[in-house]
Amino acid sequence: MTDVLTVFVAGDPKPQGSKRALRNPHSGKIQMIESSKHVKTWRGDIRDALLDPTGERPRIDGAVRVHLVFVMPRPKNHFRTGRNAHLLRDSAPEYPTGTPDADKLARAVLDAIGSAGVWRDDAQVIDLHATKRYAGGGGSTAECAGVHIIITPDDGRPF
Repeated sequence: MTDVLTVFVAGDPKPQGSKRALRNPHSGKIQMIESSKHVKTWRGDIRDALLDPTGERPRIDGAVRVHLVFVMPRPKNHFRTGRNAHLLRDSAPEYPTGTPDADKLARAVLDAIGSAGVWRDDAQVIDLHATKRYAGGGGSTAECAGVHIIITPDDGRPF
């Protein structure tokens, strides 16, 4: 049995946006600018959650399988008003089919995993599953938004 690394990172999932190349007017060098304003903080939260403070976890050098479950916050307009504000409207969609895209959310997470030293390069990912769903529940047991990350070194078995 291989070791499985599992972690939940709370927060509003942010996508890895496109990058723009700009020339620095002072140095003349090309700089890559991230188009998403909040992705740097989100990637930092993921990296911090995956860092091994003991330094005992070896870096994965072989193939890995990654399963990501993005738990998206429900927009306020999905809920009723007044004394029924805790109930979903009948018209509220079951799944988050709008932006951000699952592939851009996954790109941000994969970059953060690499910066945490979990693996050498995200090219080692041979199997990637990324799903989006809304946070569920209500009241004091409400699930918060974030991402569930499951990393399994490949041992030849299906995920």
